Amino acid sequence: MVKNALQAQLLKAGLVDNKKAKKLSKQAQHEQRIGTSNHESLKSKIVQDQQSKQEKDLALNAEKQKKIEEKTLKANVQQMIQQHKVKEIDGEISYQFVDDNKIKKLYINQQIYNALVAGSLVIAKEASGYALLPHALAERIDQKLEGFMIWNKSEENTQTTDDEDPYAAYVIPDDLMW
Repeated sequence: MVKNALQAQLLKAGLVDNKKAKKLSKQAQHEQRIGTSNHESLKSKIVQDQQSKQEKDLALNAEKQKKIEEKTLKANVQQMIQQHKVKEIDGEISYQFVDDNKIKKLYINQQIYNALVAGSLVIAKEASGYALLPHALAERIDQKLEGFMIWNKSEENTQTTDDEDPYAAYVIPDDLMW
């Protein structure tokens, strides 16, 4: 007997005989059985793909969030530097310091120079150059985000001296003016 309407129409038209119709229906049943097992494997593959995509999306979102937080922290530090920097520093005394293995020079007044040498002021990077900050604020900024402080008098001098150096006993002062 004919199982579906298409086979019945083909039989009426004389395009297919009973033998061929049975063969086609058995073939369709066979494909349906094989298709269900393939269907299960396809479902599991789709679930795995969704899980991997979800993990990838979570990783990307975490990375984006980290970048946003870092950018916000940098902006906050820049704002703190801008608000608390010492304003009146212009003078005739040149003060030299090292930034990225390059010697930089600031022209400052005597009062600022004395504060830098004493360690109560610290040189920090600013968007438009350099700023002088109080030591306590500079420590707080450095704890939050490193890379803004350039010169800090309170940092220990880690230079080693040679035992045979005849001038090892003589200390060169930091405020030596040439």
